[in-house]
Amino acid sequence: MPTTPPGAPERRPRLTPAVADARRAVRESLAGLPEGSLVLVALSGGPDSLALAAAAAFEAPRAGLRAGAAVIDHGLQGDSAAVAERAADAARALGLEPVVVRRVDVGAAGGPEAAARTARYAALDAIADELQAAAVLLGHSRDDQAETVLLGLARGSGTASLAGMAPVVGRYRRPLLGLRRATLAAACTDQGLEPWHDPHNGDAAFARVRVRSSILPLMESQLDAGVVDALARTAEIAREDSDALDHMVDEIAEELVDLAEGGCSLPVAALLANPPALRHRLIRLVADAEFGLALSRAQTLEIARLATDWHGQGAVHLSGIRVEREGGRIVFRSSAPEPPADPQSD
Repeated sequence: MPTTPPGAPERRPRLTPAVADARRAVRESLAGLPEGSLVLVALSGGPDSLALAAAAAFEAPRAGLRAGAAVIDHGLQGDSAAVAERAADAARALGLEPVVVRRVDVGAAGGPEAAARTARYAALDAIADELQAAAVLLGHSRDDQAETVLLGLARGSGTASLAGMAPVVGRYRRPLLGLRRATLAAACTDQGLEPWHDPHNGDAAFARVRVRSSILPLMESQLDAGVVDALARTAEIAREDSDALDHMVDEIAEELVDLAEGGCSLPVAALLANPPALRHRLIRLVADAEFGLALSRAQTLEIARLATDWHGQGAVHLSGIRVEREGGRIVFRSSAPEPPADPQSD
């Protein structure tokens, strides 16, 4: 961080277009939060999160809010503790308070990227709970959104992946989804901020790095220089469609789902009357809302066949639930073993 020589008048960074764009995005994202509440910036020290921290430090007080920072040390590099402290120092220099540094243990489930993400969000949730923060700001950019859409397409994950990252999910907010990574780097430069550059961002062992360094540049050179914006727009459109369908399913479910002891059911006639997009969402909604089970595409289709391709087949057995057709209904029941009887109860 640059310092002002003793006795010299403090020089305020000039308001450049990049700085103005970052501040405007944060200002719009903070709108509606309760006055006096705390917002936390998830700060790695990289260009995106550092530009976010600077914008939040400027905008939060003007919105009647307090702004702090949460720095997560994943412990994946030898100097990770020093990197985390450097990010914390940058946050304090920007005027953020409180600043919390939290070391996490990264497991192995799902691969290194997924494991680090799981540990990071668990730590952010814990810090936000401890500090009673109203919101946690994440520094994902428009480039990150485009990468997420491409990765989802490669996995065949459907509209959920096409919709990319949502601007708001619970306490989490992503103010910078409309800004390019280059704009955020420029905002740091314009304010004299010195971001840290994660060496993992150049490691081709990670799928996201390969998309960032090879696939997107190739698409831009061979198709259109505006492919990042096009992918981000696709995410916005897909999210609007997905949200509308989810809202319709919620309303339909209130009328169709019949709750009973140990389970619930859906009428076959109603499933057949609805198009596949709604039918499959109804099935997934019941499995998730009643049993906490996220169904795969294959599992959803197998349950749907109890209505659409019924020829007397037996129950579909999944983790913790059994789904079968009984007359004109598809019945979902828990298949968890019953607890042993208490010998003292007689």
